[in-house]
Formats: sequence, C-alpha cells, structure tokens
Amino acid sequence: MIKLAKGRMSAGAVIGAILFMVVQVISSLYLPNLTADIVNNGVATGDIDYIWHTGMLMVAFSILSVLAAVGNVFLAARTSQKLGQNVRHDVYSKVLNYSHDELDTIGTSSLITRTTNDVTQLQNAWMMILRMMIMAPIMLIGASFLAYQKNHTLTTIFVIVIPIMLIFVGILMKFAVPLFRKMQEKTDKINLVFREGLTGVRVIRAFRQDKFEQDRFDDANLDYTNNAIKVNTIMALALPVMTLIMSGTNIGITWWGGHLIAQQSLETGNMIAFVTYAMQILMSFMMLAMILMFIPRAQASAVRINEVLDQTTTVIGPSDPQPIGKTPSLEFDHVTFRYHGAEEPALTDIDVTAHAGETLAIIGGTGSGKTTMINLIPRFYDVENGQVRVNGTPVDQADLKQLHQTIAFVPQKAVLFSGTVRENMQYGNPNATDEEIWHALDIAQSRDFIAENPEGLDYHVEQGGGNFSGGQRQRLAIARALVKDASVYVFDDSFSALDFKTDADLRQALKDDEQISQKVVVIVGQRVSTVADADTIVVLDDGKMVGRGTHAELKETNTTYQEIIKSQIREGDEA
Repeated sequence: MIKLAKGRMSAGAVIGAILFMVVQVISSLYLPNLTADIVNNGVATGDIDYIWHTGMLMVAFSILSVLAAVGNVFLAARTSQKLGQNVRHDVYSKVLNYSHDELDTIGTSSLITRTTNDVTQLQNAWMMILRMMIMAPIMLIGASFLAYQKNHTLTTIFVIVIPIMLIFVGILMKFAVPLFRKMQEKTDKINLVFREGLTGVRVIRAFRQDKFEQDRFDDANLDYTNNAIKVNTIMALALPVMTLIMSGTNIGITWWGGHLIAQQSLETGNMIAFVTYAMQILMSFMMLAMILMFIPRAQASAVRINEVLDQTTTVIGPSDPQPIGKTPSLEFDHVTFRYHGAEEPALTDIDVTAHAGETLAIIGGTGSGKTTMINLIPRFYDVENGQVRVNGTPVDQADLKQLHQTIAFVPQKAVLFSGTVRENMQYGNPNATDEEIWHALDIAQSRDFIAENPEGLDYHVEQGGGNFSGGQRQRLAIARALVKDASVYVFDDSFSALDFKTDADLRQALKDDEQISQKVVVIVGQRVSTVADADTIVVLDDGKMVGRGTHAELKETNTTYQEIIKSQIREGDEA
C-alpha cells in the first residue's frame, strides 16, 4: 500500500490532514477537562459567571474541533480519491503496453476487477488511515494520560478491560482477515462469468444454454455471497460486543468512582471527565481493531495491483531504436515462434518476402498459425528465432510507436468504439479530412450505408458497433485502416463476413487505388477466391509453411492447397 502511495499522493495534503486531525483530537480531549471544571468550580460553588465563561470556551473548542474534522475529511477524501485516480491511470497505461502474453497471463476479467474493485479497496483504506488510524493512537495516548491525571486509582480498571478487548479483537481478526482476502478472488470469478455471459449472449441463446449459464453465475454469486455473509456476520459481532464492554466499563467506573466520591478522594467533575476519557480510550481501541481488520483486504488488493504494475513487459522498445525505412516491404526471415509455456512451436521456419506494390496472402486450415504469423508483424509477440522486418528494419530493433504508425492493422474480430463514424475513422489518423474518410469508405464498400443516413459521418456508433451488421462492422474496420497512411496493410481474415461480390469489389478497389497499390498488402483468408489474385500465397499447415507461390503454381503443385480448393469447390466457392 505504501509503495502504491509513493508519488501518487500529495505530501502536502497528507501533512495537512494529519495536522487537522491533531487539532481535532486535542480539542476533543480538552472538552472533558472543561466539563470537569464547570462541575467542580462552577456548579459546586454556584458561580454562574464561571459556568458561562467555561461554557463559551467549550463552544469555541467544539467549533474548532468541527472545523478541524471538516478539514481532515476534505483532505483525506481528496487525497485518497486522487490516489485512486492515479493508480487507475497507471494500471490502464501499463496494460495498454502489455504484450499479448501478459494479457493472457492475468486475464481480462481480473484486470477489470483490479482496476475497479481493488482500487476502491485501496482508496477506502487510505481514507481510514488518514482518519481513524491517525486519530486512534493520538486519542488513545492523550486520553490515557489525561484519565491518569484525573485519578490514577480508577485507571487500574483498564488492566481488566483492555486485555478483554485485545482477546476479542484477536479472535475477530483470526476469522475475518482470511475471509476478507478471499473476497477479491471471488469478485474476479463473478466478473469472469458475468463478462463471458454478456459477450457470448447470442451463443448462449442459440444453444439454449440459458439455464446452464444462469446456474454457473449463481454458483459464483453464491460462493461470493456465502463468504460475504460469513465475514459480515463476524464483523456484526464487533459493535454489540464492544458496546457491551464499554457499557460494562462505564458501570464499573461509576460504581468505583461513587465510592471514591463518597470517600472524598475524587471530585464529581473529575469522575465525569474520567468516564468520557474511558470511552475515548475504548473507542480508540475499537477504531484500531476496525482498521486492523480492513487493512489486510486493502493490502491484498494492493498486492494484486502491484502485480499488474510490476509485470515485466516482454515486448519493449530498444534503448537505441533503428529508424524504419521509407520503402514498403515485409520479410519473414526463417521465423520460429512459440507461445509462452507451449511445448511445440506455433510457427516453424517461416520464410517469405513481400515488396512494395505486392500482395501477400496467407491461407491454411483452422489452427494452422495464420493469425499468429501476422501478429508478429506489429510485434504483438516476439519471435523465438529468425527476424520479422518491416521496410527493411527488424521489428525488435524499431521504436514501437513508429512501427505501429507504419502498419495499418485490421484484426480478426472487427472492433468499433462508441462515438461517431468520423471518430472511428480518425482513430488511426486524427488529422484525416472528410474527403479522405469518404475515399476510404469507398474502397471498403461502405459509402452506401453511411451516405444513406442523414447524419453521414456523424452517425452514432454504439458500443462495439452494435447498430451495424457483421459485414458492415468489418467494412468499417477496413475503412479505418485505409484512412491511415501506412507502409503495410494487414487484413486478418477481414473479408470473412462479406459476400463474394463485395469481397471481390473491395479487393479490386485496393488494387486500383493509386496509394495502396504502392504499399504491401497482407491478406489472411479462408476462401481461395479471396487470395487467388495475390502475388504470393503462403500455405500454412500446423505452423509450417508447406507452400509458397501464385495461385496457378500452388493449384498445380501443392497438395494442401489442392485440398483447400477441393473442399470449396463442393460449395461452389472456387472462381
């Protein structure tokens, strides 16, 4: 927790909160002393002036205590919320720089929990620290000293009460702390199941697995609920037991103090002040107990957040990056790649080159390594052996920002962001004009369904592009990539949702465009018709390059390619 707070919390605000708290506690501690003076010197003697004078002093100290409390709460709340803002910012920035390996290791659902629920736990803990954790020890020490001053004989009652409280708090912590630590893991599980249910709702309905998924969520929810009930039941015991102890202490002090007053060894006002100090001492113990039970949960959250921030990013930019060349080209030089923890390589000895003005197509069965291969181009992963070069520069020796500016990438799943069509189109090129956007939409065969809407480029895009069909989303994702002035355009199975005519028209538009025809175009396809007119076709099978050449060459000589053609002829898919 302290590690996360360093550099993310204002030292001035923290010091200010502490000073306000000190003033509040001192004011609160002085009030019982004034009460004792009123009783002893005013009420007992009938001195009305003394009562008024001391009473006004009490009002002044009360106002000072309230103002100090407001100042402390303001600074503590502001500082803790600022800490949460800074931590969320740092976590999000860190995750954006993760390679796919790190994202796979931690998991999306866990990252969401750590950025939201865990940060909230951290905020609440620091709010408690700046409030109760500062107040409790100061009040405990101050009240103990002042109570001893009032009557040292009565303070012996704490020799009995405090050990009882410590034993009770120890029992609470033994049972509550482990349950608090489990809360975050169970929150992860709920988020995982809930997120899968939301993203896969169409599949769930299509296969009529509503009951199965509902039961799955209920199990995770019940597990969390049972854990929460246990820990809250334990915590619910704290208040009544503490109240019982404090009430018993109050009775004991009153009984013993009454005897001392009868013996004229204790003044009535001093006993009233002693009772107040005793309550402040016990309240301080109660606050410390609460803090000691909640801090472990916050500490567990802090550990989880630090895991994200301390995660070593495997894909990092070189300290002395090489400039990327200007002439478009793409080269896989005997590349071998293995996923983290995998026994066998996902790609083995991939060797192919594409120059400016050429189209490189990649085809193969499901799981053959097509997407893996193109994920190496923007350096989502690092190769095990060999090199991937863009414009003649090895991607692992190039500045990552410049590398990504050189590549326009259309992922396998078309992703659109909430906003307008224009905002989505400008995602890769913020300075793109409306004319450039419409040109890209023309090439992507998207002008018709955008132009027919009265709002045009200002047409609202819902989250994930939910107000467009699958084919429309795919074409808009392609247009977004085309707006960007890149050297290499990568289309990862980006034509799968398109009909044959739209597919053919789009590929022809790519060839006819004066600018894009001078760049390198990489197309991953499932259909032979999609890749047939490429300058070079790479055939993958089980991560190995089993063929390379033109459509005509592979059709005559490559067995795997012939099998793909035959499988599609039955569906009338061969041109």
